[in-house]
Amino acid sequence: MDFGPFLLLASLEGLVMAAVLALTAVGLSLVFGVMRVVNVAHGEFFMLGAISAWFVVDLVPGPAALGFAAALIISPLLVGAIAAIADMTILKRLHYEPEATIVATIGLLYIFQQLALTFYGADARPVEAPFSLRIQFPWFGYSGYKLAVIAASVVVLVGVWAFLTKTRAGLVMRATQLDRETAQAFGINVDRVFAGVFALGAALAATAAVLVVPIQQAHYLMGGDPLLLSFIVVIIGGLGSLRGTVVAALLIGLSDGIISVFFSPTLAKIIATLLVAMVLVFRPQGLFGRRPA
Repeated sequence: MDFGPFLLLASLEGLVMAAVLALTAVGLSLVFGVMRVVNVAHGEFFMLGAISAWFVVDLVPGPAALGFAAALIISPLLVGAIAAIADMTILKRLHYEPEATIVATIGLLYIFQQLALTFYGADARPVEAPFSLRIQFPWFGYSGYKLAVIAASVVVLVGVWAFLTKTRAGLVMRATQLDRETAQAFGINVDRVFAGVFALGAALAATAAVLVVPIQQAHYLMGGDPLLLSFIVVIIGGLGSLRGTVVAALLIGLSDGIISVFFSPTLAKIIATLLVAMVLVFRPQGLFGRRPA
């Protein structure tokens, strides 16, 4: 193929990565923005989403599309419920102290990994895609499912934006983010809001995992890369800024896809790390973050 088709292929792969990364990173950014909690276990919620999707697809009889649709509903709800329980039983008791919550979420990371290893095993297992449509371009064929992942991620992100800006629950979350004490003084149950936010962040990571697991494979150690890339995206976009997170996910995803195709995946990761370093030096609040008063 000539340069143009190669660039198109690389851009499509980058968009798929950006779509999944945006969902995962938005969940991490939302948790930090509202709760001021650095959730080191966020990648393990991603992993739990993929593994629970494998179990659901394996248990649901009938065509692959039916099992996948069930996984797309059940896995985020299940992982969100686990996150809410973890918040109420652990993080709440620590009063959301930054240092304590970092240590606690590191502990959750290892607990979830070991539970997955015990009940799921060490093998990487594929999940069948709900359909096998292939889009034929003039130069190459491309997976229709990957394009569907991009479209589904956009729909979910728009839904999250509408939830945060158009609903009462979203207004309560944003009020808690701006001033926790004032929100509590006006009768808002901050503990319930925090549990809901933590659950929503985990559910978004699980949704991303369910979408990507037919492309990758479910594995008990698969949470490391999504966690690292999500932190990179959130730092570049601005801690707590959903718009910045989406823009940074597009930037990182597209650059990773293009650089990986034309050069090497290692170089893509090096450039992403250098970009984070430059942002921290020249604009610590991120591209769209607010400078603290």
